[in-house]
Amino acid sequence: MQQLNNFIDTYLSKLHMPTIHWTDVVEIVILTFLAYHILVWIKNTRAWALLKGVIVIAVFILIAALFSMNTILWIVRNVFSIAAIAIVVVLQPELRNALEELGRKNFFSSIIPFDAGKTEGGRFSDRTINEIVKASVEMGKVKTGALIVIEQDQPLREYERTGIDVDGIVSSQLLINIFEHNTPLHDGAIIVRGNRIVSATCYLPLSDNMALSKDLGTRHRAGVGISEVTDSMTVIVSEETGKISVAYGGQLERGMDAERLRARLSDIQNKPVEDKKRKLWKGRSRNEE
Repeated sequence: MQQLNNFIDTYLSKLHMPTIHWTDVVEIVILTFLAYHILVWIKNTRAWALLKGVIVIAVFILIAALFSMNTILWIVRNVFSIAAIAIVVVLQPELRNALEELGRKNFFSSIIPFDAGKTEGGRFSDRTINEIVKASVEMGKVKTGALIVIEQDQPLREYERTGIDVDGIVSSQLLINIFEHNTPLHDGAIIVRGNRIVSATCYLPLSDNMALSKDLGTRHRAGVGISEVTDSMTVIVSEETGKISVAYGGQLERGMDAERLRARLSDIQNKPVEDKKRKLWKGRSRNEE
């Protein structure tokens, strides 16, 4: 017992517990949140391979420091500033995408109401959904390739300018006619804003995601590519198989039927909750009848 008291008096009495304030807790939470998202971002980009290379170099530097290899350490000190700039240049597309993703977060839009001018009925009407679904199914039956990009909050004018102005109300007949073989507007993508087709034959960025299936062609990679850099949703009809796919948030859902496609389009319609409940209630009423 005496030894324990001596240990406490000698060592534990010298320990100092810092005072923890609520701001310290908030700071820890923020840093943890940032560290987690930075690691997730690194894992899903080319930065993961770069990070592994940096770790290998760091091990060699540590060995050089332990054995006092002065020449190597001098080279490291002089190259470090240049290497930092080189890393920023190499990762410029990924850094840009990360900042764009931060700007698309819901908590940001809830603070600053960028979408104040949005119509009460949602981004587009139920009729527009039905026309897109109808056209996609019909084109799938005859294996007519199609690429339909639906704009959300992020403007697509940069890609709209690469095409030809259309400015027509969305209808299944117009969509089918645009993508019909050997017509002037069938090549490329169309952009839908609200209830109107604003542009056709638009060029889209291709995805370089290595996880995508090798049997996917340019049309599918373009659909995924535009969904990686914007918040748009893209409906893709395969010219080879006639299958319908949806690209959103850099992910590709394949083999969609009419009901699943209608549900995915309704997810981004952004209608008031009351309208969605009314629509669901009507659907249940019809089923009961």
